[in-house]
This record gives sequence, structure tokens and C-alpha cells, in this order.
Amino acid sequence: MIPLRDCLRPKRYPYVNVMLIALTLVIYLWEATLSQKELMQVAYNYAIIPIELNIRIPNSFSEIVAWYPLVTSMFLHSGWMHVLGNMLYLWVFGDNVEDRLGHGRYLLFYLTAGIIGGMAQVVADPALTIPVLGASGAVAGVLGAYLISYPRARVETLLPPFFIVRIRALVFILFWFGLQLLNGVASLAGGLNQVAWWAHIGGFLGGIGLLFLLKPDPYVSLEEEC
Repeated sequence: MIPLRDCLRPKRYPYVNVMLIALTLVIYLWEATLSQKELMQVAYNYAIIPIELNIRIPNSFSEIVAWYPLVTSMFLHSGWMHVLGNMLYLWVFGDNVEDRLGHGRYLLFYLTAGIIGGMAQVVADPALTIPVLGASGAVAGVLGAYLISYPRARVETLLPPFFIVRIRALVFILFWFGLQLLNGVASLAGGLNQVAWWAHIGGFLGGIGLLFLLKPDPYVSLEEEC
């Protein structure tokens, strides 16, 4: 299933969501200019390498700083389909989450959800030696917050081969999360390790928790466009 748009019109312009999408795309355009060797160097410098990232209570500021890949990794992507897929989900669902949280809290929410997702992947597969990168953990957090905030919202969805239907967000997002959970469990058995499934799962659950911690604005009914 591919989301095309949701039917809720936000009351505030999603400046932060647009900025995050633009920044991520600009960074990917820069990545596209690099050679394969340069790309690998960037990945090993700024993406998460689980075997090298020791997730534990830090004893010093330098140990906290060493966690910078948890942030920088969410702005790197491995290909056009990877970045466009993440940004499509962010475009469809992020504006209304920003509307609920406000601009500042939404930026904090997005970055924190991405960090939680990255940490979840490290904990799930601590011996992994290949780079883990992408905005998927943060975007999953947005989906979690959207599910809690707007479960009855309708989402225009492309179904194979070329059917466009409207699905309640509750159904769409729970189906998406179910796939992540199934694949995440399968990855623990030694398969499907090319995708950071546990970053998706951790980010999603983290997004739900963060929504309540950040005390979002009271829910108000939003005008539907479709």
C-alpha cells in the first residue's frame, strides 16, 4: 500500500515538516554526486554501525557526543526509492502531527523518535557491522503519533495494481506496523537483515510515547478535503 494523501487539512502551515523534507532531499542530492568510495566513507562516518555504538548510560559528555550517528543517520539514504518512500510518508502524515504538537515540539519529536528508532535497532542487532541509515525510525514515530491523534482520518491509498481507495488511518497504520513487526521478528532469526525493521518498530512505539510526553494541543476536529 502506498499513501497518496490524507483527507485532513491542517490549521497551521507545516513549516518544520517541509523543512525536514527539503533538508533530507538536499542531502540526498549531495550524496548522489559522490563516488561509491566517498559514499561508503560518509556512511561509515555518519550512519549507525551497531557493533561500534555502545548503548548504555554514559559516564561522560564525550560518550554522549559519540552517539551523533543516531541523529546524522536519519538524514542519509541509500537510494532514490529509500528517500522518496520515507519523504512521501512524512509528507502525507507529518503535517497533521506538527499541527497537533506545534512547530518546536514537532521538531523535538521527530529527532527524538529517530534516535529511539536507531537505539532500538542497535539493541536488536548489536553485532551488525553494516551501516544503518535513513529517516524510517523518525517517520515511524510520526505514524505512531498520527494513529493516536487521527485514527478515523481517511487516507487515499494506492493498491496494486492501480486501485485508489480511501482507508481509515487506523487500518492503514496498523497494517503497516504489523508488517514491520512480522519482519522484525523474522530478522531476529537471521533473515531480512537488509532493512532496519527494529528502527521502524522502536520509532513507532517511541512516537506514541513521545506524543503524550510532549503534551500535544487538545484534539480538535479538522476539516476534511476528501
